[in-house]
Amino acid sequence: MQRCECEKTCRSACNPHIVLAMLRQYELVERVKEYDPDADEALLNRAYVYTVQKHGTQKRASGDPYFSHPVEVAGLMTDLKLDQETIITALLHDTVEDTLATIDEVEDLFGSDVARLVDGVTKLSKIEAMPENERAAENLRKFLLAMSEDIRVLLVKLGDRLHNMRTLHFIKSPDKRKRIARETMEIYAPLAERVGMYEYMREMQMLAFEQLEPEAYGTITGRLAQIRSADGGQVDAIALAIKQALAEAGLKVEVSGREKHPYSIWRKMAERHVSFEQVTDIMAFRVIADTDADCYRALGVLHTTWQFIPGKFKDYISTPKTNGYRSLHTSLIYENSMRVEVQIRTKQMHRTNEFGLAAHWAYKQGDRPDGQVGWLRDLIEIVDASHDAEELLEHTRLAIYQDRIFAFTPKGALFQLPKGATPVDFAFAVHTDLGAQTVGAKINGRHMPLRTVLNNGDVVEIIKGKNAEPQMSWLGFVSTGKARASIRRSVRLKEREEVATLGRKLFDEIAARLPAKIGKKAVREAVKRLELEDEDDLMYAIGANKLGDRAVMEALVPGSTADLDEADEEPRQDKAISIRGLTPGVGFHLAECCHPVPGDRIVGLRKTDAPVEVHTIDCLELASGIDADWIDLNWGKRSHGAVGRLRVTLYDRPGTLAEMAGLFAQNHANVVALDQTQKDHPFTTYDVELDVDDLAHLTRILSALRASDAVAQAERL
Repeated sequence: MQRCECEKTCRSACNPHIVLAMLRQYELVERVKEYDPDADEALLNRAYVYTVQKHGTQKRASGDPYFSHPVEVAGLMTDLKLDQETIITALLHDTVEDTLATIDEVEDLFGSDVARLVDGVTKLSKIEAMPENERAAENLRKFLLAMSEDIRVLLVKLGDRLHNMRTLHFIKSPDKRKRIARETMEIYAPLAERVGMYEYMREMQMLAFEQLEPEAYGTITGRLAQIRSADGGQVDAIALAIKQALAEAGLKVEVSGREKHPYSIWRKMAERHVSFEQVTDIMAFRVIADTDADCYRALGVLHTTWQFIPGKFKDYISTPKTNGYRSLHTSLIYENSMRVEVQIRTKQMHRTNEFGLAAHWAYKQGDRPDGQVGWLRDLIEIVDASHDAEELLEHTRLAIYQDRIFAFTPKGALFQLPKGATPVDFAFAVHTDLGAQTVGAKINGRHMPLRTVLNNGDVVEIIKGKNAEPQMSWLGFVSTGKARASIRRSVRLKEREEVATLGRKLFDEIAARLPAKIGKKAVREAVKRLELEDEDDLMYAIGANKLGDRAVMEALVPGSTADLDEADEEPRQDKAISIRGLTPGVGFHLAECCHPVPGDRIVGLRKTDAPVEVHTIDCLELASGIDADWIDLNWGKRSHGAVGRLRVTLYDRPGTLAEMAGLFAQNHANVVALDQTQKDHPFTTYDVELDVDDLAHLTRILSALRASDAVAQAERL
């Protein structure tokens, strides 16, 4: 088997298109026995034979037998020295999805733990007919939940994805190759980074980059090949100079050098808007020392031997990344103004840095983490809070992206956040409840707006209010998936409560029209007939106008609507406004400031030689001290029809405006005026004037708007 020279543990990472000879049964068992002499050889053999038999004559796109894939994934797991349950899971991970095998059969043959792990890696069979984004989201949802119980699910899944990427070029469809590559770049490579498996991350990024940007990939790899042929062994010469400088200071170290990966160079070119020639730090060097103290001594020697570049030094030894990554990073100016990057670490750090959480699972460590890492708990909260497939994918991508900053609580607790994070993101990172109660923040002792972008090293103190709630406007500036998911969930719950409260009022009106008194038993039976979850669901459905009066009446008292005509159920009339409390013959008009509609509590303002102005009782104009006489007024019995004003905030995506117009049409409301008042991506706000019958009609329209996925917020003006 050919192995790359740069990393003994990385199988064909340098040339991913090399076709490896498949591991034979005895070779796989010998690999496991090398690091785990107590492994159950018979069980491993049985798993190997089982996957070969189940996959039978199935072929991969390359023409190889399908079972070569699970065998190779198992081989990747042995490189990481993982336990036998993980090796067996790797062998069986596709059997339930792609053969007639069942989870029950796997449990009978290999035990409940293996069955649980296999189920966690297996895709849901029901989702094949879903749209692509929903299918991806459902896969991710199940995967994350299984991963929260046992991190080995993630390790096998990453091995599975890595091997699939190594053979991706055999797939004939360019669209399918790009879809898989994009999913790898957006989800699996960042996940590998978050658990510290940098070797997997780099190779996934490289292979995905080749598919997504073939021209850029070809150009950069070609330029690197030119540099390699023309540099006359410059990388080796610099590595030797570094090693000699450290040896003269009494430090025994290993030094290796390499060119940066093409994807890393391309991303730097894109971020800095520079050409290949302008990327100065193409070469990177790694110094492996014996102890932490030697790492810092080596750093001092390098900084005194060559000029270092200010702002490029990072100490991940004293302040590790959340995935456990530890190293010193610095950039030096070598001869002829050449910039080189240097990483300094111990052997143990290097092992952990390359394979992250997987390094802790090695049998010789005897150290079994429970998998409940902080960022993973955040991902599980995001799964629970996300409303649909699009939200789940958006929030998860935000949660696993790589560029991070450090911020501290006043007591010194450290939190890592993505660049661009605000105090609201920080509050949700500390605890979901703290985020929900945030009303203000101090950054480094100074009161600052909640939309302030945090910098590395900021000390953040969150000011909370007992009755505070997340605000929809926060979505305009938060940058973490956890904060965004929590805010959206809170706003949805609040709106649902408001709609359900309205539904209870409308329910009482409906019940009053029935021939019998409605008790709890009748409500429970109605919920069953309507196939709803509970009474709250019923009230929400009524308030959101998902159930008409007739359907509710029939569910409560079957047969009660037999003598009702549609016209009897919801009579509609031409506009007819009458006001009680006015002297006969006195004119009036409805105030433009508050637009009262029949059903509002109203009051009249009478000025000399002017019609009476009719206002809602809570109109803000009434508090301004208008010089006029107040008159107690009521609507006439047949009052029907007025103009209602709404402010509606839509998500800024195609079709939302049409959906809002459709809701108005469904609720028999004519649009009198529509003005766009604000556009703040991802939201657009409109002020709308509608012809409505009365307050109940206007309230139903509001409920329908708030229940729509197109609407972020709706309120009466």
